[in-house]
Amino acid sequence: MSTAIVTGQPVPGSSLENDLRSLGFEVRVAADPADAATLLAAVPADRRVALVDARFVGHPHALRLGLTDPRFPLAAVTGAVTARPAGREALTRALARQTTTGGGTAVAVDSLADRVVTALDAEGAEVHRPELGSLVAAVPADPQTRNEARQAVAAVDDEAIRLKSAVKARDGFFTTFFVSPYSRYLARWCARRGLTPNQVTTASLLTALIAAGCAATGTRGGFVAAGLLLVFSFVLDCTDGQLARYSLQYSTLGAWLDATFDRAKEYAYYAGLALGAARGGDDVWALALGAMILQTCRHVVDFSFNEANAGAATANASPTAALSDRLDSVGWTVWLRRMIVLPIGERWALIAVLTAVTTPRITFYVLLVGCAFAATYTTAGRVLRSVARRVERAGSRDRGARALADLADSGPLARVLARTAGRGLPGLAVPAVAAAGAAVVVCAAALSGYGGPLPVAAAVLYVVTSALAVARPPAGALDWLVPPFFRAAEYGTVLALAARAEVNGALPAAFGLVAAVAYHHYDTVYRIRGNAGAPPAWLVRAIGGHEGRTLLVTVLAALLTAAQFKVALTVLAVAVALLVLAESIRFWVASHLGGAPAVHDEGEPA
Repeated sequence: MSTAIVTGQPVPGSSLENDLRSLGFEVRVAADPADAATLLAAVPADRRVALVDARFVGHPHALRLGLTDPRFPLAAVTGAVTARPAGREALTRALARQTTTGGGTAVAVDSLADRVVTALDAEGAEVHRPELGSLVAAVPADPQTRNEARQAVAAVDDEAIRLKSAVKARDGFFTTFFVSPYSRYLARWCARRGLTPNQVTTASLLTALIAAGCAATGTRGGFVAAGLLLVFSFVLDCTDGQLARYSLQYSTLGAWLDATFDRAKEYAYYAGLALGAARGGDDVWALALGAMILQTCRHVVDFSFNEANAGAATANASPTAALSDRLDSVGWTVWLRRMIVLPIGERWALIAVLTAVTTPRITFYVLLVGCAFAATYTTAGRVLRSVARRVERAGSRDRGARALADLADSGPLARVLARTAGRGLPGLAVPAVAAAGAAVVVCAAALSGYGGPLPVAAAVLYVVTSALAVARPPAGALDWLVPPFFRAAEYGTVLALAARAEVNGALPAAFGLVAAVAYHHYDTVYRIRGNAGAPPAWLVRAIGGHEGRTLLVTVLAALLTAAQFKVALTVLAVAVALLVLAESIRFWVASHLGGAPAVHDEGEPA
């Protein structure tokens, strides 16, 4: 249980202590700074502790935002300050200063909690101050201002503000107008029954897997049920985040589960559609794998661009940025631009409707066209912005370079060759060489007959170009394109070779292999976003890196018969999946149990 130390003389009629208890705090009362310091020292080191002025007047949700958010070591609102275990030492020092300067006398007219916050700021500690909007948090100095503060509290509906803040500030059109108006109430229903965001996330996954099973039946009834269940899974997917924001139940494990399950749900549904189509005599596994590859590469573009430009200190004065700003000034264009990039809400709604009323083949055709247009639109805009941008990243350049190097997923072959490449390639030559190597290996696999030596030769060239692309730190304007090129090369080569094998089961095996490798790449992203670094070097070596796996798959295709190649892909998929899943689960569970700082990654706009 957390502990709240209420400082100063109690105010008759105040609900403060009851409000604090409703938020899960054990309440203790301190008459002066010395008493507060004594009580603070008695609180176990693994507990959250808060200092709250007894004269505080405000909404309970203002206290909730200021005192219970698990993401921040130190946080404060007017009249209250809190510290998680990681911030206890700083809070203790700041309070000790007040004890020394105050000489242990009674609390002065100004707030002890606010003086402690000022001391923390002077020390350079990062104190989170939540946006309260119309919520009230005040420390009135006299009866008249207290009465005015109480009237201000009564004039604002605390619960309405809390419900509104549970919804993302920026969301997609479908989510904003067709899901959030009621899912927020579902989130409140879950909170009042003690359900956690992780439980809702798991329910969303199970619903999507049932939807995939319905699609796999290949019947019209199954397709209709699959579409309905997919939409309901998305409603639950929105609800878990809204529940986390409504009740401030953020956690490292929850952020990872939410992000990972989103990908698992969508790609499992692709597989269900492919199985359903096969029952009707239509083989769409290549389309399903193509959709997964395209969507994964889109996400890698997002991740790489954001990491490369994290901390950009100056505005972009390019014509592209100016046009974007003008479009954002017109209301309807904002929604149009959010829709045409097919965020998860629009994408899942489209898939659900097409599944119910058309065939899996048509569903994949429309999905591929829509995602290809969205990818072209967003990537082109980012390229234009990157070329025109002149920024000083104020210390974030090294972080971005490390993130891009980790996202590259280079294995032993590329790393050894990179060390012999000297200073590496200049400027725009880096993404150009990466793109050329990717194009060569994919085209060789797609255009040559199965079992020929050409894909192997192209894969050897790809290893060389990959090494050249990572020979120097990725700090160029367009170096963020290198990881997406690597993803497209590896995934595309697997797809092309499996399609060329023309044996039943090769494409499903390739789907499994790409899914396992994509999970590893997503896991890398989520670790970077959580400031946890990259997966361990031994794991990257064990699974070969992108260039090693690409070369291995081309060699297997050259040496094995089509039937043997299918088995080899299956074995490779299982081996990679076991390694990356075991390490990923171990890492995230250990981080959660070890008290890693809670995060809440909003991820892809819903």
